[in-house]
Amino acid sequence: MSSPFVSPSAPAGRADLPPLTRPDGSSVRALVVDDELNLAELLTSALRLEGMEVAAAPDGGSALRLAREMVPDLVVLDVMLPDMDGFTVLRRLRAQGARMPVLFLTARDAVEDRVAGLTVGGDDYVTKPFSLEEVVARARGLLRRAGAVTRSEDGVLVVGDLELDEDAHEVRRAGEDIHLTVTEFELLRFFMRNPRRVLSKAQILDRVWNYDFGGQSSIVELYVSYLRRKIDKGREPTIHTLRGVGYVLKPAASTTERGARA
Repeated sequence: MSSPFVSPSAPAGRADLPPLTRPDGSSVRALVVDDELNLAELLTSALRLEGMEVAAAPDGGSALRLAREMVPDLVVLDVMLPDMDGFTVLRRLRAQGARMPVLFLTARDAVEDRVAGLTVGGDDYVTKPFSLEEVVARARGLLRRAGAVTRSEDGVLVVGDLELDEDAHEVRRAGEDIHLTVTEFELLRFFMRNPRRVLSKAQILDRVWNYDFGGQSSIVELYVSYLRRKIDKGREPTIHTLRGVGYVLKPAASTTERGARA
């Protein structure tokens, strides 16, 4: 019988991303439960790119069996399944003593459905259609709050006077708060994880828009311009363009350094 896990190793161009790991250094394990094959594959790949080992189940019965075998750190659970609903699956998991965080996925958006999911022991709730980056962000948050993963310097990236808090989804430059959309935040995070490294449009598309966009490089130019307006406007530029090559994020020179060059 083949293993239900997808290899957690990052494909080419993504090895720079720090994987999520347990406190003991082993890979985080996630279980995706959804009977829509294409969606399950996308979710599995998205979580794998975060460094997780991922198993997928198409129904409640398979999910319960896999949960006993793999003991996941996280379950991404669709409410509408062919044999039993996700609420029943979670009740049975909790009855078995499972305490991992559970993120519900559903097309239902009624308040009573959301309340039902949280009442039976769910930890968060995402309504279809959703962006994969939102699911990944929520999954990361649930794992951190549950203490299932290690935290790297409290999840704060710093490049010069620019700070990005991965846990709180907050950005500051020189102490001033900067409000970004989800996509702008993900783009800036990719830049800040790779400071002084030239990133091609293809690499950026692959990291930020791999599942949600068809691949036109013009979208990168557009979002870089959005980011520059918020990050660099009225300040020394940090995001630089190398024509025909790509973009690079460099820390802004301090006042002392600027004076020394003058």
